[in-house]
Amino acid sequence: MMRVGLVRRIVAALALIMATAMIAEAQEINDYPTSVRAEYVFGCLKANGETRQAIEQCSCSIDVVASIVPYERYVTAETVLSMAQVRGNLGGQFRTSEQAASALNELRRAQAEAEVRCF
Repeated sequence: MMRVGLVRRIVAALALIMATAMIAEAQEINDYPTSVRAEYVFGCLKANGETRQAIEQCSCSIDVVASIVPYERYVTAETVLSMAQVRGNLGGQFRTSEQAASALNELRRAQAEAEVRCF
């Protein structure tokens, strides 16, 4: 009888530990703010037609990108894309930097993977 109570407590503790680990993992995977996800989907819709199918594909696409590229690197790549359009020396620094190229390549690889999986 005493063993049954002990086993139940152990099982309950293990279940709690597993649930906590799953929540932590889900939070790491879903670290992109909703507004960033929405902005990505809106841009994707403009590029792929504003259909119901495109909504599904674009939503899938940002999920794939988010699963591959950490949010901080995504922000870096988006900043590089934006700043590289600036004319002159400042924009040139973003176009020629090795770190900028690395961030862009990582984002582009993730987008290519998303293209394969979602479209």
